[in-house]
Amino acid sequence: MKKFVSFIIISVAFISCNNNSTQQQQQTTANTNEASIQGTWKLISGTTITKNDTDVTDYLHGKSFIKIINDTHFSFLGHDLDKGKDTANAFFSSGGGTYELHDSNYTEHLEYCNAREWEGNSFNMTVQISSDTLVQTGIEKIDSIGVNRINIEKYVRLK
Repeated sequence: MKKFVSFIIISVAFISCNNNSTQQQQQTTANTNEASIQGTWKLISGTTITKNDTDVTDYLHGKSFIKIINDTHFSFLGHDLDKGKDTANAFFSSGGGTYELHDSNYTEHLEYCNAREWEGNSFNMTVQISSDTLVQTGIEKIDSIGVNRINIEKYVRLK
């Protein structure tokens, strides 16, 4: 009988430790996923799809664009590499705000933007991180200015 009671006590202790270890592992994995999105990312390509029209922008030639993500906020900055001198290709974009990340569901709450009509909107996306590459895909929809498109952005982590 003493052996049976000892076996039960040891089993319960083992199961408790194992559950605690599993919970700690799940928490560590969640923190790693959230931390892995943090950093500075260089946009290498952007694709927008509006109805049947697809527009692909190569951000490695003529433009530069980065996104910075910390534990609570994101910001983005972009400009043309001709310093605005070529008026046909002059480009500047900036903005930022808070974000939420739950697994691969990423939502940006845009609080600041040089295109002021974009401020106050939230954008739901799916993010995938593989090694040093981040791909975010989502729908940008702002009824008041007629924006309704799929946006796919591919970034590489800057060191």
